[in-house]
Amino acid sequence: MQKINYPLIVSDFDGTLVRDDGTISVENKRAIAEYLSKGGAFALSTGRMPSGILSRAKELGLTGLVSCCQGAVILDIETKEIVLEGKIPLDVTVTVCEKMEQMGLHIHVYDLWEYYSNMDDLLLQYYEKTVGSKAVLVLDKPISQFVKEKGICAYKILAMVQPEDNQRVLETLARENFDGCGLTRSADILVEVVNTRFSKGTAVEFLASYYGLPVEKTIAVGDQLNDMPMIETAGLGIAVHNADNGLKSNADYICEYSNEENAIAEIIHKFGFYSER
Repeated sequence: MQKINYPLIVSDFDGTLVRDDGTISVENKRAIAEYLSKGGAFALSTGRMPSGILSRAKELGLTGLVSCCQGAVILDIETKEIVLEGKIPLDVTVTVCEKMEQMGLHIHVYDLWEYYSNMDDLLLQYYEKTVGSKAVLVLDKPISQFVKEKGICAYKILAMVQPEDNQRVLETLARENFDGCGLTRSADILVEVVNTRFSKGTAVEFLASYYGLPVEKTIAVGDQLNDMPMIETAGLGIAVHNADNGLKSNADYICEYSNEENAIAEIIHKFGFYSER
């Protein structure tokens, strides 16, 4: 008889659960459905904004909560009610944008339901296709000026870069010591500025509390450095086979399989249940 071992699994989406072509495998869907049917709770924690993940959560038959924008927004999948949020203050949002502008970067500024981009190029087209959300273009003025005029306190600020420039951009921005902010990488073309009080780690803690579970009985799984806080916070932190080496070095377990090979199904079958005779 199968019983739940770890009653909460928190999974990253891109590069972890979803395949590179944007589809979710039948095997992963079946494993999640089986886990839910036995009483487990399965939650997504993503860097995407709500509009980029809610339909995908519903595709999986999920209810309850979803964590967005690196843990800066947690909301109810069905009602869209926000249960936790943490923004970057306006003055800091403007300062970050100004620095990114000085560096000539492709910038995205995230509000709750919209994000704003200062460039319309192939990188943006790729990103829009990946997340299924169109950017609001700001091409007639500096995006820092636009943010100031609109009073936008960002949930996160992102720079799109070439993979070979990622580490240099991350380190350059980190040296600025933006007040109350930290830097992370969510893909080889993405560098993100986030509020240090909110992360995928704090999201795991919140979700465990919400479901009435000790954090020690949670699993968190991811593939990039932005997933580090949650795999360090969860009772069992897992890196998929295609994960960044830095994440793998801090994981409790490294999957045999990648996001292309049903890694989430592997995790559910290996750790989600235990057998009772």
